[in-house]
Amino acid sequence: MKNKLISALLSSMLCSLALTANLAYAQDKHPGVETTAIKAGRLLDVETGKVLRDQLIVIVNERITAIVPIAGTPIPYNAKLIDLSNATVLPGLIDAHTHLTSNPRQHGYSSLGTSTIRSALYGVRAARDTLNAGFTTVRDVGSEGFADVALRDAINDGDFPGPRILAAGYAIGIKGGHCDNNLLPPEYNDTGKGVADGPWAARSKVREMAKYGADLIKICATGGVLSKGDAAGAQQYTLEEMQAIVQEAHKLGRKVAAHAHGASGISDAIRAGVDSVEHSSLIDAEGIKLAKQHGTWLVMDIYNDDYILGEGEKAGFLPESLAKEKEIGQKQRDNFRAALEGGARMAFGTDAGVYPHGDNGKQFYYMVKYGMTPLQAIQAATINAADLLGLQDKVGSIKVGKLADIIAVDADPLTDVTSLTKVKFVMKSGKVYK
Repeated sequence: MKNKLISALLSSMLCSLALTANLAYAQDKHPGVETTAIKAGRLLDVETGKVLRDQLIVIVNERITAIVPIAGTPIPYNAKLIDLSNATVLPGLIDAHTHLTSNPRQHGYSSLGTSTIRSALYGVRAARDTLNAGFTTVRDVGSEGFADVALRDAINDGDFPGPRILAAGYAIGIKGGHCDNNLLPPEYNDTGKGVADGPWAARSKVREMAKYGADLIKICATGGVLSKGDAAGAQQYTLEEMQAIVQEAHKLGRKVAAHAHGASGISDAIRAGVDSVEHSSLIDAEGIKLAKQHGTWLVMDIYNDDYILGEGEKAGFLPESLAKEKEIGQKQRDNFRAALEGGARMAFGTDAGVYPHGDNGKQFYYMVKYGMTPLQAIQAATINAADLLGLQDKVGSIKVGKLADIIAVDADPLTDVTSLTKVKFVMKSGKVYK
């Protein structure tokens, strides 16, 4: 037993020395290499729920290269040291449903005076606030003028800070539906740029989104809360139209997110093969069963009801939108619990842009209130969302080989999930932003 212990200690020391030597060699041979070492007092493994104590995370440029116990491990040669010994460290969070170029204080008719360029510039601030809140990756599911695509590209080029973005471009829907602009009178002859009626027109619109840089396709299967003149639960796209969209999108390597509140629209969207259903407010037992059978992700935004009903009138929400929210807001939260208990796959998404950007973390409280454990809520915003986005090999957990998207909070989020609204440290791709 004693010999085995000595052998294990020697092995650990040799590994540590080899790690240090290799990093020193890499820096000597390659001057552009930057090494960072993070002392993590509590490191949350989001896959297992285990908390590892006193770990050293080594990052070379943008990727994690080692995770080892601090005890007995020398700090790599010439590494920048970040001391988070008194914090809980976990992966950068992911919000799978945002609208970064949307101003939450300009809804309804007040939004008509905002140009696409102004929206894009507003998105710069929203991107910064979202990143500072600990969300290092987002899926932006609908923006005018491909402003979300431009925002993504500018962030990738290093023009300003923001989360990693998967952009949808225009949301695609029927004429007069949730994805159209129904605020102007007929003499303006205004139709939303994402409008497409019929299977072949819808296919063509998918191709257009792909042409101009969309990473995914967003469709409106049903009416919505914040649109004028439609019922949130009413199905808009037919099964045939949605099947055409999904087939075209998947052929072009794009996933499909379906806005859907009503039960029939949810079920048909799942039958059509969409990758995720957004909102899912009025999902019924059949929809939950289909989602589980097909492995379809549900992304249910159960925080923003508070903002809509509390601040909506000041923010310009239409009276009919406030009435629709009062009708379905609590039903959505109850159906969140039902979907969870029914075994559906669930990913974190908030509809940021309806409420102020940077408040994304407020949804964790409601996810726990309506049935999730804190770990399940965190998993929804890490490994689950990464899987939905197709980025599971890059983000979603702190593992060797993955991008160094790392955040830290003072408290233990497994006992107080609201601590995720108080992120003190943010790193994206190895670069510290907060």
